[in-house]
Amino acid sequence: MAGNARFGFLDAEGATMGSYFVNDVTVVDVQPSALEAGLLDLTLTLWCDQALPGADSVWNLLHASRLNCTGTWHDLSAADRRAWLSVALWSRMYQRQGRAEAHAGQVFALEGHRIVDMDSFYCANGEAINGPGGYFGWNLDALDDCLRGGWGATPPFTLQWESSAEATAHLMDSRSPRANGAAVFDLLLEIFEERGVRVVLR
Repeated sequence: MAGNARFGFLDAEGATMGSYFVNDVTVVDVQPSALEAGLLDLTLTLWCDQALPGADSVWNLLHASRLNCTGTWHDLSAADRRAWLSVALWSRMYQRQGRAEAHAGQVFALEGHRIVDMDSFYCANGEAINGPGGYFGWNLDALDDCLRGGWGATPPFTLQWESSAEATAHLMDSRSPRANGAAVFDLLLEIFEERGVRVVLR
């Protein structure tokens, strides 16, 4: 048992794209390395609750600089959308490097026709505000934190929700334990209003 560690993902230049906190690292095998004398090859088991199944393919897209087109997440399964959001979260500093915070009063276009559940809403919202692969919350509390500033856009701003009717129906059907089973759609509007975001449904 080697204890705790951080597991990092590097880009082609060796810069850290993001990392996970690893709770336990256990060395299960040690062999002389075939690469060079004096080196060892280690076989490890890692326990990490931050790494979600399917996230590796999203990290690979980021590594290959292929998270630069809108809509890349559209055809993902529900489980893979969750993995997508986890990578967006843990890589957010890397993806936002060199980008200024959006100015107050900006209008963001949220495309609604692909929103079928809460995770697809967060994928679309992150993309609308911070570009392809962008992060702007992955649960209601995280969204509220992002709206306090420092995550790409600070209120007041306008969220222009295109093709909102179908998305609204899906989110009205979703309930949240946060407010005794209230519709998630209503909670979203409440959070946006409290933080100074004007939502325009179109």
